[in-house]
Amino acid sequence: MIVPLPVARISLRRLRSVSWRDALFVGFPALLLLLGGFWGAAQFIQPAPPSRLAIASGEAGGGYQRYAAQYRQVLARYGIELVETPTSGTPENVALLRSHAVDAGLVQGGAAGAIEGDSLESLGALGYEPLWVFYREAEDTEESSFRRLSRLKGRRIAIGGANSGTRVLALDVLRANGIGEENSRLKMLGGLAAAHALVRGDVDAAFIVGPVNSAAVWTLLYAPGIHLLNFERAEAYVRMFPYLSKVVLPAGAVDLVRNIPPTDIALVAPTTTIAVSDRLHPALADLLVQAAAEVHGGPDLLHRAGEFPIGKAVDFPLSPRAARYFASGKPLLQRYLPFWAATFIDRTVVMLIPVVALLFPLVRFAPMAYGWRVRSRIYRRYGELKFLEAEVEAEPARHSRDEWLARLDAIEQAVNRMPTPLTFSDMFYTLRGHIDIVRTTVMKRTADFADPAALP
Repeated sequence: MIVPLPVARISLRRLRSVSWRDALFVGFPALLLLLGGFWGAAQFIQPAPPSRLAIASGEAGGGYQRYAAQYRQVLARYGIELVETPTSGTPENVALLRSHAVDAGLVQGGAAGAIEGDSLESLGALGYEPLWVFYREAEDTEESSFRRLSRLKGRRIAIGGANSGTRVLALDVLRANGIGEENSRLKMLGGLAAAHALVRGDVDAAFIVGPVNSAAVWTLLYAPGIHLLNFERAEAYVRMFPYLSKVVLPAGAVDLVRNIPPTDIALVAPTTTIAVSDRLHPALADLLVQAAAEVHGGPDLLHRAGEFPIGKAVDFPLSPRAARYFASGKPLLQRYLPFWAATFIDRTVVMLIPVVALLFPLVRFAPMAYGWRVRSRIYRRYGELKFLEAEVEAEPARHSRDEWLARLDAIEQAVNRMPTPLTFSDMFYTLRGHIDIVRTTVMKRTADFADPAALP
């Protein structure tokens, strides 16, 4: 059968490489599903880490300020600016953390505990922070006889600043020895102010909490007429206050030439930690732990190299980021890539989840859905053609030949208007061939009922 020219042009226009309508029908839901996956993943992705980190340190000249200065140097190598906020000590640091005024704070163990609903976490134990009790002997007292804190009863004692961790620890220890405001003169002096007051004779004893090389401790170790208390009953204090540990400052450890101290000195010491809010960006938490390992990982007069920092909770639960660091070291990407690149990849990996979980199945099943869409139209016309053929075979006299042919022509016109990609052109032309076969069947089955005037 020769197809008329207009019909042939229609067929050629309908034969195209891609059916965009079908592609849109399949692709648009797939795109929406993929975008939904990306949106869902975006809810879990962290923003880029900020370039500034605020930390609460401590009193001027204290060990915490020294640590903050060292952290600043380490973080600067990674492009992070450390902003220090000097404070009176641990209680103020914790208050600033809870109000989100700072991102991190150096905290003395035992001076501030977690409260219900607290969001603070510990980055591990950084090292010992001994309690130093320096005293000036009374004229009527022999130095060798001063071995117990109870001898301070009735004297003038500097116990640290009003909001300091030193004050918290000093009061605990003094109360255990029966000393309080009712029987002694307790002065709110700490750090260098307490050291200078003791040297001048304004107080008889000074409680200082800090590392050996803090300004106040170093000043009093070398000050003439000032003595360091040896905690002979250190084990008792450790049992009484679980946040304390016993440490020993060896004879001559500070100065071998001057033999400072002249004998081994037993001390009690809380441990220091960096407390952070659980809102702190994970990448910055990782950097802080790494900075702590670099600053505190070396040897000290009170511990050997590598003993600190350790993954131990101090006052607050141990941060999961810190726990992972102490278990396996630096994050894998940060071992081989710059910090900015490692954090970028770490963040974007989350966005790959919808690609792996959705894109691969979509790539596999979308062509199948596309092919089903195209074939379903062809099969639908095949169904119409089959019903027509069955009807004409069963009841040829039900309609006139012209009516049968008109129904067949309607199917053929629908086929010619049907958009068919070139990939399915074999099915398209096979269907048209079958239309011709059914037309022959119609002509044959209706020959006995055709109008003689219409016969050729």
